[in-house]
Amino acid sequence: QVQLVESGGGLVQAGGSLRLSCAASGRTFSSYRMGWFRQAPGKERELVAAVSRSGTYTYYADSVKGRFTISRDNAKNTMYLQMNSLKPEDTAVHYCAAAITIAPMGNGNYDYWGQGTQVTVSS
Repeated sequence: QVQLVESGGGLVQAGGSLRLSCAASGRTFSSYRMGWFRQAPGKERELVAAVSRSGTYTYYADSVKGRFTISRDNAKNTMYLQMNSLKPEDTAVHYCAAAITIAPMGNGNYDYWGQGTQVTVSS
């Protein structure tokens, strides 16, 4: 089992940047495929980005391609999401998640979840 804690959310103006972090504890971090999800009020939760266990492979939703970068540091048991050129439509609670199963990078099935961090982008 793994425990996940997100940080780095906040309020930013459109066009600004934020960096989210997800700190993991418990079972070996490098055993998990990791992902960032977000959920806006009244909308379904969506997979924003994912990174493979080694960090070699990544996945991005079309809505964030070219603006967001996912990365991980297995030595620090931490995953990151660098968010640039933020838009008001990026406003949502952002969650990090871990998956033990091997699956395509765009697969949205994850086993463990953090508590979420709010990202608010003002226009």
